[in-house]
Amino acid sequence: MVHLVTRTDPGPGPVVGFVVSKGVGNAVVRNRVKRRLRALVRDRLGAIPADSGVVVRALAPAATREYAALGSDLDSALDVARSRNRRRNEGMRAR
Repeated sequence: MVHLVTRTDPGPGPVVGFVVSKGVGNAVVRNRVKRRLRALVRDRLGAIPADSGVVVRALAPAATREYAALGSDLDSALDVARSRNRRRNEGMRAR
């Protein structure tokens, strides 16, 4: 699950945070999931708008997903988050 918002504070690039709860697994598993997600997001930073704040929340299946499948899941979630953010911003401009 990915949440993306447009930040109001100026910054040099997107801000990305990760949430990996105990429901994903023990500490070793959670840290592995975080490392994999960090690497996947790092490869996609150029596609994330510079004024964005992104929160990536790992769900329990992330612990057993193959790296390529996790990347595909992340791409899909980022696409959905971008379109939601775009619609939200367009709605605010229309007001």
